[in-house]
Amino acid sequence: MKRCLDDVYPDAHCELDFTTPLELLVAVVLSAQTTDVRVNLVTPALFKRYRTAADYAGADRPELEEYLRSTGFYRAKANSVMGLGAALVERFGGEVPGKLDDLVTLPGVGRKTANVVLGNAFDVPGITVDTHFGRLVRRWGWTVEEDPVKVEHAVGELIPRKEWTMLSHRVIFHGRRVCHAKKPACGACPLAKDCPSYGTGPTGFEEAAKLVKGVEKDHILALAAPR
Repeated sequence: MKRCLDDVYPDAHCELDFTTPLELLVAVVLSAQTTDVRVNLVTPALFKRYRTAADYAGADRPELEEYLRSTGFYRAKANSVMGLGAALVERFGGEVPGKLDDLVTLPGVGRKTANVVLGNAFDVPGITVDTHFGRLVRRWGWTVEEDPVKVEHAVGELIPRKEWTMLSHRVIFHGRRVCHAKKPACGACPLAKDCPSYGTGPTGFEEAAKLVKGVEKDHILALAAPR
């Protein structure tokens, strides 16, 4: 299944736009309870206005909240990024640390966020257990664990460490495009022959094909089409 994911999503990547570790860290915090697409609409102006950790730490709260309003829960998110900025300035010289143990000490940063930052900004392998990842690896029988940390460790034992970051991207891509929570596109899934949950969604190719999303749709359907 892992090799099949490699073939289906060779170009999988973090779908949040960023150019620095700080930008990625802020973007991941903002992505809570909203979509990466929405965050990417907000961050160009935000990143132009707030360029450093000190900028966030010293932000004018009402102004910052206006930048964040469309992401939802904008007051809480303003608190989070201001707290992040202050902690980075006070404890890490204004720089985002490149170690998991340091990242998870920052306000609002758990293992999931830390692994996204490590894998994509520092090239340190990490498994990102978001809702898609956890749902799919349980659906596939890779683990029965519900706790994200236990899921991370269980899957980490199955897959070589150097593959962890790309595996995370590919599983998340598949969850967003094919293996949906309520109605997965089983009949148009390239992983179908190896999936223990095949049949959870429609198994007919034509019906399932309508459920496939994303710019990779034609590629996915070409791999999954009946021979």
